[in-house]
Amino acid sequence: MARTQYGRTEGRQPSGNLHDKIESAIGERILSGEFMPGTVLPNEAEWGKIYNASRTAVREAIKSLTAKGLIQSRPKVGSRVEPRSRWNMLDRNVLGWHRAAMDRKAFLASTQEARRLVEPGIAELAARKHSPQQLERLVAAYHAMAEATEPPTMVATDVEFHEALLACANNELLVPFAIIIEQALTHLFDYTTNKNPHYSRALRLHQNIVRAVAAADGAAAREAMLQLLSDTDNVISASPAIRKKR
Repeated sequence: MARTQYGRTEGRQPSGNLHDKIESAIGERILSGEFMPGTVLPNEAEWGKIYNASRTAVREAIKSLTAKGLIQSRPKVGSRVEPRSRWNMLDRNVLGWHRAAMDRKAFLASTQEARRLVEPGIAELAARKHSPQQLERLVAAYHAMAEATEPPTMVATDVEFHEALLACANNELLVPFAIIIEQALTHLFDYTTNKNPHYSRALRLHQNIVRAVAAADGAAAREAMLQLLSDTDNVISASPAIRKKR
């Protein structure tokens, strides 16, 4: 194995889904700040040497990163990292790389900021627009939360609750927010579930949302969601800062 000029020592890569592995490796390095916006990236031949891969595999990885808005690639010019404003943060991979690169508590705070902008409105719409079947899913998700006894199940049922609430809102433009619920909230709830000594209180706050939605009371649903978000804020604030291991 040899150390490359870009600071990585690479051995022979497994053949399966090699372009996905190259995409993830480059994406993580961009999101971590190793390659800043405006940086000219290695060419296909150089990437091939770094990751011991064919140009075809590298080309597929670059094509995918371009589609995600992370880089711009032009023939005879090469690839350059795009400004952060062009990155598709609602892409599952990009969001995952972003989370891995950030200070954990900063990522949780950022997730809460996004939730405050969107979820109270989702709850209000859910109260006004849900179908009977969608309400049944929300109620079932709440009961699953109440019956959960192990952290992994608590997290999974909590995520399902918020996905069910989003479905109740019946707004197509909010559908992409499901990616944040699926990924960001999974990591958020994994943290808060293990740090929250008052899980029963969190359950009551979720129950308040269900009751408001079932009563078709949009204002009450919005307020119930704000109370839940404030409770989560308190759990995060009371916990010690944790940085991801480098």
